[in-house]
Amino acid sequence: MKNNYKLLTYFIIPFLGVLLFKYFSDSYTTRTVVVQEDINFSEIDYLRNSIESVDFNFDVKPILSDKCYACHGPDDKARKANLRLDTKEGFYTSLNDNDHFVIDRNNPEKSELIKRISSENVSYVMPPPESNLKLTEKEKSILKAWIAQGANWEPHWSYTKPLLPKIPKTVFESWSNNEIDLFIAKNLEKKGMVPSNLEKKEILIRRVSFDLTGLPPSIKEIDDFLADKSSNAYEKVIERLLSSQSYGERMASIWMDLARYGDSHGYQDDQERVMWPWRDWVIHAYNKNLPYDEFITWQIAGDMIPNATKEQILASGFNRNHKITQEGGVIPEEYRVEYVADRAVTTSKVMMGLTVECARCHTHKYDPITHKEFFSFYSFFNNVQEDGIIKYGDLAPKPNFTIKKEDVQNELSFVNLPDSISKVTLMVMKESEKLRKTYVLNRGSYDSPTDLVEPGTPKVVLPFDDTKYPKNRVGLAKWFFEDDNPLTSRVAVNRIWQQFFGIGIVSTPDDFGSQGSKPTNPELLDWMAYTYQNTDKWNTKKFIKRIVMSSTYTQSSKIKSENLAVDPDNTYLAQYPRQKLSAEMVRDNALASSGMLINKIGGPSVKPMQPDGLWDEVTGGGGGSLAFYVPDTGENLFRRSLYTFWKRTVPPPSMMIFDAPTRDFCVAVRQKTSTPLQSLALMNDPQYLMAAEHLSNKIFDESSINKNKKIIKLYRSVTGRIPSDIELEKLKDYLNEVKIINETSDKEAFVSLTVLIYNLDETTQKS
Repeated sequence: MKNNYKLLTYFIIPFLGVLLFKYFSDSYTTRTVVVQEDINFSEIDYLRNSIESVDFNFDVKPILSDKCYACHGPDDKARKANLRLDTKEGFYTSLNDNDHFVIDRNNPEKSELIKRISSENVSYVMPPPESNLKLTEKEKSILKAWIAQGANWEPHWSYTKPLLPKIPKTVFESWSNNEIDLFIAKNLEKKGMVPSNLEKKEILIRRVSFDLTGLPPSIKEIDDFLADKSSNAYEKVIERLLSSQSYGERMASIWMDLARYGDSHGYQDDQERVMWPWRDWVIHAYNKNLPYDEFITWQIAGDMIPNATKEQILASGFNRNHKITQEGGVIPEEYRVEYVADRAVTTSKVMMGLTVECARCHTHKYDPITHKEFFSFYSFFNNVQEDGIIKYGDLAPKPNFTIKKEDVQNELSFVNLPDSISKVTLMVMKESEKLRKTYVLNRGSYDSPTDLVEPGTPKVVLPFDDTKYPKNRVGLAKWFFEDDNPLTSRVAVNRIWQQFFGIGIVSTPDDFGSQGSKPTNPELLDWMAYTYQNTDKWNTKKFIKRIVMSSTYTQSSKIKSENLAVDPDNTYLAQYPRQKLSAEMVRDNALASSGMLINKIGGPSVKPMQPDGLWDEVTGGGGGSLAFYVPDTGENLFRRSLYTFWKRTVPPPSMMIFDAPTRDFCVAVRQKTSTPLQSLALMNDPQYLMAAEHLSNKIFDESSINKNKKIIKLYRSVTGRIPSDIELEKLKDYLNEVKIINETSDKEAFVSLTVLIYNLDETTQKS
């Protein structure tokens, strides 16, 4: 009893006291306004009349999102003082009495927001010091100016339907080749910058070849382009590249990151899976220019389309690319829920560019997406006939789809089924006959169901009209392509723009919400979104052609000093941005320029050379058929990089070194690094050394040309251009130095020179 009394006295009562103090402190904050004397706002007229107009969406909202929404945003459980700054009503609300307002539009100097951000009182200032957030003086000025100018509130730019903006007039009209250029030029004109001239033809064809096919142009293709003096010479190059089978491979390589494609199931005991026929379909779909709305619809709901074809069923494999466990002892339902959540998150990123995963555990803190809305969206994918755990060694767990020889000879002729294989089975989507109920899961946990929900979409984007569309994946696909959906076309064109310029007009392609980057050219983004959807009718090749035909794309990448001073990051594209080749392009460039590349479309994934011991180091002797890496032989060593076998737990090192993602989850933009490891790989990886030796020997053995011409041809084969006289002399000097220092033959020294050229910055750059 005595011990209990001590426990009560020394621990329980003080603890309760702390809780009560916190409660009443919070209650006081919630219910009481701390009034500060009105600040001297003598600059109000100046701010109202002299400062450039402040845009709520692009100037004010990013500040509020970063510094205010965590406590005054959409999440009602995290909200302080019962105050919202993410809604119009919250901004203009009265605080307790009718005398104090968050924003007083009639008397801006009396706005509580201004008083709070201007205060030096630590108990009064916002954001509070304990939040570790602080407004800069520039941010304070923007907020004050916005209030002084009337404090006009607007819905977030990405949640409004893109309308066709007026084509701007510009002094650079003669430079412009199409509407894209007029929008770009107008921005440059406003900033006092001048666009660059047309790029040299030999550099331009290399740029567009990589962008459209992922491969460098041959010397013959370069020479043909240089010799063609017709006004449409460049357009003919584009048409040839878009018609090439390599175009589909290039586009598929990008899509595989979004689809989190892999050749193994993932998790610890990482076993093989078969999904390559789906990859073959993606290549085929791009090459036949399947309209984007059909391309997406088939992948989301191909299995549910009435009288679905085998091709449509195959396409639905998109949402079976997620990781799947086969580990003993796991709870199947826990992992099944993870698979469903993965589909919801992936589909949201790809189609809406929204971070809905935040709302899995709680209402989104920055975007108006509720906890319940996440699970309504999740419910579209919750009825698939699948188990949370699969049998060990199962290459294609159910639901699955079998492709036979007769299918390949008919409807599925694009599937490259080897002669040695009579049939192949892969995972696809298929609904359960009995509808599975979906519940809101508390904190996202599989074993904490709460409220029952119906299939639905975030209302802030576009409410799901179940009188118009069925409450299933077919209905969801139709919803994505509803005329009033504000995100689908914007997200798609932004991702395509990123493909050609290295960065999207919105630099966060997977986040078009409050925390995402604002568009650098919102009018151009909306023009492209409207055009892609309404004019081009989702014709991707037509849209891409418009981009690569623009003067914005074909301009030189040489930086003008006057532009550099105004726009050091080239945000407004006064010159074409320098960009590194992707991981796949770096390797494929070496193979293609050397003449070793095997141009064969589709088929099972291949295993080129990689360092010994990587797989068995990770698997520790387990891992079944994937315990040890056994390289292929023959032509499979030299296939294009998108066909490289992708083991999730140990991705191909030649890809990872050059910033390829692991593909554990959907990736909309790759990171960009420059590290010594990249150079070391180019100088030591057997794949690059073999390519260098093959190209070097081929050129060196040409008896019809002299030493200088051999060096020129070598340089041109790799970089696409003729070296200058100064560059030629430096290359000759290097060749002689290698020969003397290493006491080697001319032929061996020529190989070293080739390795050097493959490692040049220019070689690993697209432009």
